[in-house]
Amino acid sequence: MNRRFHYAVVAASTCMVGVLLFGTVAVRSATPEDSPYAQLGVFSDVLTKIKLEYVQEPDLKAVTMGAVNGLLESLDPFASYLNAAQYKQYQAEHGKGKADIGLYLSRGPGYIRIVDALPGSAADLAGLTTGDVIESINKISTRDMPLAAAELLLQGEPATKVDLTVLTARQQDPIPLSLTRAALAYPAVTAKLVTDKGPEPVGLITVGALLAGRSAEIGQKIQDLQKQGAKKLMLDLRYCGLGPAEEGIAVANLFMDSGLITYTQGQKIRRNDSNAVASKAVTKLPLVVLVNRGTAGAAEVAAAALLDSKRATLVGEPTFGDAAVRRPVTLPDGGAIILAVAKYYAPNGKAIQDTHVVPNVLQAQFEPPAPLDGDVVPAPAPAKPTTDLISERGFKIPLITPTVK
Repeated sequence: MNRRFHYAVVAASTCMVGVLLFGTVAVRSATPEDSPYAQLGVFSDVLTKIKLEYVQEPDLKAVTMGAVNGLLESLDPFASYLNAAQYKQYQAEHGKGKADIGLYLSRGPGYIRIVDALPGSAADLAGLTTGDVIESINKISTRDMPLAAAELLLQGEPATKVDLTVLTARQQDPIPLSLTRAALAYPAVTAKLVTDKGPEPVGLITVGALLAGRSAEIGQKIQDLQKQGAKKLMLDLRYCGLGPAEEGIAVANLFMDSGLITYTQGQKIRRNDSNAVASKAVTKLPLVVLVNRGTAGAAEVAAAALLDSKRATLVGEPTFGDAAVRRPVTLPDGGAIILAVAKYYAPNGKAIQDTHVVPNVLQAQFEPPAPLDGDVVPAPAPAKPTTDLISERGFKIPLITPTVK
């Protein structure tokens, strides 16, 4: 390359860079600070400074992945970004009913956190509970790990093991656990008549998971309790985090003969109301619903409707906050974002995922320090909440302090 041609290439490159920089500046100056273009400019600036100023050569792929996961986490703790290979695996294995350890997960600040452990599962027997953090799965750090990828790692063949490192407020040091995968057995709906704690019999219905068909079971339990002489009802939705939102709508309708139960709405999805149908209501007995920080999804939809319609008194803690319609949104490179495209709203117009469901009778559920067993055979689970009754607003409700899940 002769010198004249070299100068020409340099000059052309300089002009091109100048045009790009001028365009960037012009776009920034012409757009509001909260526009997408301005925010992309901030991201570009930060990435450039990291590249030029960081103490050592950064792994920009890891930095970018962390930024993407941080972006999704700030929007929705249940969102996931999957690259092409991960999404292909997700499509092949999601919903295939593999053996598992029984955890319901979300993303926390940096790591994967536990929403709930399925009663009777390996995770539940090990003492894992709402708020615990999974630091690693099979020695792979969950920091910036997509939520969907973590769920796939926990699944496998029956009788195989999965190794976890767990962080919990109950112990200072990380706890190693080795849990055995098994076919999940979801807890049945249970009901009993409580007659020894007050002048009027109370029907207590406990629901551990709102899977498809559970609303019909609850309806049958209500009718059985009424035949046994129940004058008031108590619906225990504590640690109930599994199940489709449609089942929560059906549960609310068992107690409501009219009115709005919930609605969904998104940026590209029009509002869709779900109203109570009179023929589906099975009782008008006074009702108390028990909730806590492990109450999520379908159970939150039911609790919010019963609270806002003044059909029930809610007792316990604010719920977890997860009620949304999620779908994979594919990307040009073959990857996908599993993203909330619509949210479920309480009748009062508040998004359940954003504001949770706050009981009108607040009672904190106290959990004293309880060690977790790091051996291959987990320690027995602590006692479940008691059903001792106390009086509140003329109604008998369970005493839920102090208790341990």
